[in-house]
Amino acid sequence: MNVKTLLSMGFVLIGAAIIFVGFSAANAPAGGGHEFMQVTTIESVVPGGLGRSRMITIDGSGNMEEVKLENFYSLVGINFKNVRFNDQAITSKISALSQQGWELVQVTSGVESTPEKTGIFITRYLFRK
Repeated sequence: MNVKTLLSMGFVLIGAAIIFVGFSAANAPAGGGHEFMQVTTIESVVPGGLGRSRMITIDGSGNMEEVKLENFYSLVGINFKNVRFNDQAITSKISALSQQGWELVQVTSGVESTPEKTGIFITRYLFRK
């Protein structure tokens, strides 16, 4: 084979590789081959049960689900029944997502409080599949 033929074959192979890579990337899920979902829990620490607590789920398409959680405090202090309710709701959500093939890959939490003894606990759960 001469050099001209080898160069032509090389260009054809490179072109085919570019087309294949482009086609594969166009059909892969966003995020480097993974689909992601985030669950955020916001649990209120406001005396008297006046706060608002929620579990918010957002998938990669921006679809959102919001579930009401209970506040940690009632009129007489910490309400452990509410803490158990929230724990059960969060654990059930994680179990359901796991059964659907989602893998929990990261958990991040934080606390915001004020001198008036109010605040929130926020936890973010990142899933992928």
